[in-house]
Amino acid sequence: MKTKLLSFVAVASVMGTASVLAITQPQTAIVQTAQAGQFETVRFSDTAEADMMHRAYRILAFGDHDYKGHRVAAMKQVKAAADLLGLDLSGDDRNRQPQVLSDDKMREARDLLTHVLNAAEVKGQPRISKHINAAIRQIDIALEIH
Repeated sequence: MKTKLLSFVAVASVMGTASVLAITQPQTAIVQTAQAGQFETVRFSDTAEADMMHRAYRILAFGDHDYKGHRVAAMKQVKAAADLLGLDLSGDDRNRQPQVLSDDKMREARDLLTHVLNAAEVKGQPRISKHINAAIRQIDIALEIH
């Protein structure tokens, strides 16, 4: 009985430490390796979610200006989430697209951000979820504008 309780306390302690690390250093993720009980730190910029955020931001940046400011508002929300994660989204925003292509790309960006939102919620990152949700809302509003 004492062994089971001690094992539970040890596991809870390790999980609590991992949670604190994930909260205090949001630009990194704690990934459990194949060996039980060992953790490896992975930079957020090296994750699939980082790639999706970067692609979504680029798509929004290259879109048409005809969305009454909602495309730019979505970009600001994605940028705010990226800043919290230490992710650099800078790059050339000069290429623009016709309205029809832009709408398709906006939908693609929304899909990418939905995947990022799901990952942020699973990883317990409410501040990231808040910004990604706001970006998705802005894209939805932008797509209603013709």
